[in-house]
Amino acid sequence: MKGLFFVEPVVALYAFSSFLIYPLVQQYVYRRLWQELTNTTYPISDNTSRCVTNSSSNQSSYHEVVQRQASLFSLYTDLFSTIPSLIVTLMLVAYSDRGGRKITIIMPLIGALIYTLAFLTVSYFELNIYLLIGSSLLSSLFGGLGTFLGGCFAYIADLCEDGRQKTLRMAGLDMTIGLLAGLASISTGYFLRAAGFNWPFLTSALCQCVVLLYTFFILEETVKKTPADAIILDGSTQSTALKQMMYGVYKMFLGVSHRCKIILSLLMIIFTSFSFAYVGGISMLTLYELNEPLCWTEILIGYGSALSTTVFLISFVGVSAFTYCGLPQLLIVLMGILSVASGMVIMTFAKTTLLMFIARVPMLLSIMPFPVLRSMMSKLISKSEQGFCVIPLFVLGMVGLLGVDVAKEVTEPEENSVEDQNDNSALLS
Repeated sequence: MKGLFFVEPVVALYAFSSFLIYPLVQQYVYRRLWQELTNTTYPISDNTSRCVTNSSSNQSSYHEVVQRQASLFSLYTDLFSTIPSLIVTLMLVAYSDRGGRKITIIMPLIGALIYTLAFLTVSYFELNIYLLIGSSLLSSLFGGLGTFLGGCFAYIADLCEDGRQKTLRMAGLDMTIGLLAGLASISTGYFLRAAGFNWPFLTSALCQCVVLLYTFFILEETVKKTPADAIILDGSTQSTALKQMMYGVYKMFLGVSHRCKIILSLLMIIFTSFSFAYVGGISMLTLYELNEPLCWTEILIGYGSALSTTVFLISFVGVSAFTYCGLPQLLIVLMGILSVASGMVIMTFAKTTLLMFIARVPMLLSIMPFPVLRSMMSKLISKSEQGFCVIPLFVLGMVGLLGVDVAKEVTEPEENSVEDQNDNSALLS
């Protein structure tokens, strides 16, 4: 059977399966902690009356205690999973430049399946919820979202020669995530109310199995042979993943001008800092929405998550339109950063349901920096180093002053890497 070079179905089903349970994870932990800490049944209502009627009772203090413990639980989960996932991501994605992209897609899918099955097991048998921290650690050893997206975007970079096509197709992947994630988020609240936690977890696991089968047997590998500009270690292209990572990072900065190295480093800093700010802020929304003064139900949380995922679609339209109009890429990134900052400021003071929904409107362009920065960085490195994937505003200004039109310097020999006069123009000019 001839394989297909379409990674979009993988991203679509992965997004659907992930966001089907993503809004449920913190809700499940919150409800279990409520039962354990208060020895009472979690109050379920179709509206926020439970907050109003019980504001003078012990339930107000219950919410504070439970939210504190849920925040600590989230902190422990992130702490024990982020660092191993980051190390595995660096190793796998760097290795994928020679060993193939599919490993960076398959491994995180296996980890996600382990994580989902662990949640299903804990939910079904009502086991200790702190076992979920161990499952997060175990699944992180297979990589994580960074590994998966790094592999998928490197897969796209392998297929696209034109820079504009690369930017648009990477933005298209973000749009795919938004569409399927939004659909899953809207349905998750109704799914939870109608069937409880077990069925959404089971449905997510089945979707992940389908994705694995597609990736194993249908998705074609883009790295067929060792690239011509790949570094040969010890007389062979086969080496340990750690050596491949170290040499991959070394080669990424080898043979280019000093200005190109600075720009690439700054772009990585922008991408990393913006990722931490965006993901870190979004991850705590559910806990804030569950507690006073909002006290959202599972239905409202689902709609809120769905509205948040529309940023993928709107950002895709924004990137496409601004790229077509010839707007400088750094201005597109700047608009995305300002979009996130303004939305976060409004959420800080959101005390009503209406204002919480309105706060998501300024953030509709918040995903734009991701595909643009990926495209900019991929233009600065060679074809065999598309998996660099290393984990904001003033740094963006520095890049604007230096300019990023240095793609030609990558292919020049190190001794001839003298900057061309045409490269001295800043991108913002």
